[in-house]
Amino acid sequence: MTSIPKIAFSKTSLPDSGTVVVLTDSRLGFSGNAKKLIGKIKNFERITKAAKFTGKAGSALSIPAPHGTDIDRLIVFGLGRGEGDPATEWVKTGGQVLGKIGAAEKAAILVDVPPGLDDDPVKAAVDMALGARLRAYTFDRYKTKKKSEDDNGDCAGALSYLLDKDSDAKKAWKAHEALAEGVDIARDLVNEPSNVLYPEEFAKRAARLVDNDVEVEILDEKALRKIGMGALLGVGQGSEKESRVVVMRWNGGKKNDKPVAFIGKGVTFDTGGISIKPAGSMEDMKGDMAGAACVVGLMHTLAVRKAKVNAIGVIGLAENMPDGKAQRPGDIVTSLSGQTIEIINTDAEGRLVLGDVLWYTQDKYKPQFMVNLATLTGAVLVALGQEYAGLFSNNNELSDRLTAAGVATGERVWRLPLDPAYDKMIDSKFADMKNTGGRHGGSITAAQFLQRHVNGTPWAHLDIAGTGMGSLQNDINKSWGSGWGVRLLDRLVADHYEG
Repeated sequence: MTSIPKIAFSKTSLPDSGTVVVLTDSRLGFSGNAKKLIGKIKNFERITKAAKFTGKAGSALSIPAPHGTDIDRLIVFGLGRGEGDPATEWVKTGGQVLGKIGAAEKAAILVDVPPGLDDDPVKAAVDMALGARLRAYTFDRYKTKKKSEDDNGDCAGALSYLLDKDSDAKKAWKAHEALAEGVDIARDLVNEPSNVLYPEEFAKRAARLVDNDVEVEILDEKALRKIGMGALLGVGQGSEKESRVVVMRWNGGKKNDKPVAFIGKGVTFDTGGISIKPAGSMEDMKGDMAGAACVVGLMHTLAVRKAKVNAIGVIGLAENMPDGKAQRPGDIVTSLSGQTIEIINTDAEGRLVLGDVLWYTQDKYKPQFMVNLATLTGAVLVALGQEYAGLFSNNNELSDRLTAAGVATGERVWRLPLDPAYDKMIDSKFADMKNTGGRHGGSITAAQFLQRHVNGTPWAHLDIAGTGMGSLQNDINKSWGSGWGVRLLDRLVADHYEG
């Protein structure tokens, strides 16, 4: 499975062996022990000139066995002039540095910020470690033959970040490490094949959160029928695999504080049902539960870092299959809210799952707000590509806070409109609403459908079809399942909702 490098923070010293990384800017400036080490290397200026190394952001100069030292390899990593996004640049740098280190058994990174940059070394160190930790993830559980060409090369055994305030870095790292673990949990869930990760198995894995003092309740189909989740049950009725709803509670705040709530779509495989999808890329539909995966990863992070907040995570789990028992276009189902829904397209199933779970959450737990995540529509890919998730909200403050958290973490969101004119597009001739409004504004009408099930609770919907699975790989993510949203929502909680 994933080979995670050991992360350590130590007092600054000059390493005398192994791989060593030093940081520089576009003026090739150095500070602290990095400056001392560079000063020992004979002909350093000649080496940089011959290699045409200028310290450009993301560039690296690798010098094997540099003359004048006893170390095995020196990597000089360029930070440029800080032209990147300052909120995320050190995390990105950490991933890039790990890529340059490659398969070294161990490496030491001298966190001596170049004189041209005025950054906190402690923040730089822990952010770099987070970036390296995230980049190191791979999913190879089912590969029986490991080949070098299948590896991403980022498999350093141990990373030591050297800085004066190592005790401060160790303390700060605890929360970062919990965050990395949450992202990896979400990635694992998204990457698993659907014959392994079906609703019941997904629920069992979510139940492991009890090891971190999270209360977990699993509702089976009998319980779901009893409380009236007709929309969710309709999605899964064509599958041999029974549907489930999982409720996860972390009680880290004051006893009487209202919880914050996170809801995830967990369709463990989506054929489209009777309105079956084309065969091309249908295998990707194993990832149609990325929203639920994010919620599980987030709840792990909040619990492990002992977040001072009461949080609820609720995931709706179903498998959408074509079968003699599957729901049909034209069927009418009754949702938990009591509203009736005409099924126009059985491939618009995620909103049916979420509608019931949203109503259940607001009705039972009376949260401060609800944020749901779902790989809901292909239309959001047309609108935003894979760089941003679509954001829809009935609350400006919540929307603004999510946008700011997206900037801070690099998991960016873009707000799209909700409007009564769009809402009319899902009115039905035969029921209270229909489950699709047609081709135009598909992401918006899906969000309008969800809004009919939040009952006025402050709420935001994140459409992560472009970011949660098959997302663009980058310096800190080399996985098909990205774990997108865990860092975003953890930042939202940390910045605004902890006591």
